[in-house]
Amino acid sequence: MLRALLPLLTLSLIASASAQQAKELRLGVFPNVTHAAGLVGVQRGLIQKNLPAGVKLVVKEFANGSQINEAFAAGAIDAAYVGPGPAMNAFMRGVPIQVIAGAANAGAVLVARGDAGVRTVKALANKKVAVPTRGSTQDISLRHLLHENGLKASDEGGNVTIVPIDPANMPAAFAAKQVDAALVQEPWGAVMETQGAKLVANEKAIWAGGNYTTTVLTVNTKYAAANADTVKGLLRGHLASISFIQGSNAGAQKAVAEQIYTFTGKRPNTNELFKALARTKVTWDINLTTLGEYAQLNKEAGFARDVPDLNRFVDLSVIRSLAK
Repeated sequence: MLRALLPLLTLSLIASASAQQAKELRLGVFPNVTHAAGLVGVQRGLIQKNLPAGVKLVVKEFANGSQINEAFAAGAIDAAYVGPGPAMNAFMRGVPIQVIAGAANAGAVLVARGDAGVRTVKALANKKVAVPTRGSTQDISLRHLLHENGLKASDEGGNVTIVPIDPANMPAAFAAKQVDAALVQEPWGAVMETQGAKLVANEKAIWAGGNYTTTVLTVNTKYAAANADTVKGLLRGHLASISFIQGSNAGAQKAVAEQIYTFTGKRPNTNELFKALARTKVTWDINLTTLGEYAQLNKEAGFARDVPDLNRFVDLSVIRSLAK
């Protein structure tokens, strides 16, 4: 009797395991050019096309890394494009998150209002500077720039006030003179330049000559363990998006503009997107040396007590095998 039941029990277990596999992939993306791989992958259907049959892509728009971390912690998303700073901090707080690919290098600039009298980093003394959110990649980069120039943020005992503002809202904040400068991802730096802002530091001057990771693709490790084929499909779509961007600047501009408009109701123009993409290197690879240095900056800035174990925080094995 027991032997007769074994095949039924085995089939039942298989059916149960199959039923546990998710029917959707909830993906977080920002309306920034540093998230171009995600924006293009969504807008052109490249990610959905590469997911297993029956798995639906559900796209969720976020404005900053703090929101992404909250969503991961709440189990509200399965994967996301996000800056390495917020991802590190979530990882070290025990959130089940892991980096599975790079997405972009550089792509952030320091700009100042044309009438603010700021032409150098040193001139930021006694000024208000916008960043996407506290603890963001840009916040940490700004603090490092300030320290290199003998300045400190007000919360470190200095005289530079750092103000969190969502990137898409920074042009309006500049127009209303709420802040004097901003360290922000593209295309919003280019958009503010169109409105009269001055470029204080380009993407190469921010840090490491531009050879630093600005955006990574992350996944909930519990979701990945239960949905390996779906995650592999996401990575295939990610690679297809990067290939499209590298092969067609005009096509990339159009797709990025359309998806940013869908998210924000604001459409960067062709000149702004051309400049923004030229300042951003879209790539799946990660410079682990500068990522490790960045982790030290994150600690120095006071956003973490320690640095993460990169061997646990980052796993590029699948993306590397797919990229061959």
